[in-house]
Amino acid sequence: MTAGPGRRVSVRVPATSANLGPGFDTLGLALSVYDELVVEQLDGDRLEIEVEGEGTADVPRDASHLVVRAMAHTYASVGRTLPGLRLIAHNVIPHGRGMGSSGAAVVAGILAAKGLLEGEVAFSDVDLLRLATELEGHPDNVAPGLFGGLTIAWMDAEGPQHKQLIVHRGVSPLVFVPSFTMSTAVARSLQPLQVPREDAVFNVSRSALLIAAMTQSPELLMAATEDKLHQNYRAQAMPETDRLVRALRAAGYAAVVSGAGPSVLVLADGPGQRLAAADLMASVVDTPWQALMLAVDVKGGTVKNAEGSA
Repeated sequence: MTAGPGRRVSVRVPATSANLGPGFDTLGLALSVYDELVVEQLDGDRLEIEVEGEGTADVPRDASHLVVRAMAHTYASVGRTLPGLRLIAHNVIPHGRGMGSSGAAVVAGILAAKGLLEGEVAFSDVDLLRLATELEGHPDNVAPGLFGGLTIAWMDAEGPQHKQLIVHRGVSPLVFVPSFTMSTAVARSLQPLQVPREDAVFNVSRSALLIAAMTQSPELLMAATEDKLHQNYRAQAMPETDRLVRALRAAGYAAVVSGAGPSVLVLADGPGQRLAAADLMASVVDTPWQALMLAVDVKGGTVKNAEGSA
């Protein structure tokens, strides 16, 4: 299809878990929970938004919708004005739980714009990551959302960069999702601007070890997921999350706060360990939590013509 009114694209974006313990603002993992959208270009400047699933009661239905804002940003980056749109969003990624829902919305909007502009404007992976980071503020969630797998993200003089890595098949992610939420801004505000040199060195060593554990040696995950930079400082804001992480780690499970929390990510070494971890969780928490037995997503975000052609 050529670009213009009537063109429809479908977008699929995975959830992500950032930090993975020691890799603060650097490491991210794509997970097999997905938001899916269909976006159709309309005549004029009409905007129609339908939302199903997560956030149905809270997500705006106007130009402030994060997917629409990301699309407008992408169009503006190439000197275009956002056309009229019909957006149908089916949200599955939990909101405010540390699973990258805002990053997924940003990625979804950028990919939808890319799909609608296909044949007129080309976007490289560098362009996509730059646009997403401009909106999200840092690349650790949007990089795995865009590209899948385990990603290392960093900033240099040329902007945000990433390296995608293949996760060892022995790593089995499990995410415990609570009924309560946590503001990323509040979580970040609890961290000090400076940390002891010993803590910085500790996290450098664990981050390096975590790459080896995730890609080659899952038996090192317990040591590799230790952290002294952010989780302890945020614990006061989510005591039940902190209690669960401590209980899981005491029992030998590589548990960390997922992103800014309050969800908990366990990097298990197989399905059996995940089931045992879930049983332990049920005995520790006081409020309802959901156990998600997930896989590592290796594709990242995808966009295609809604009629099914690539």
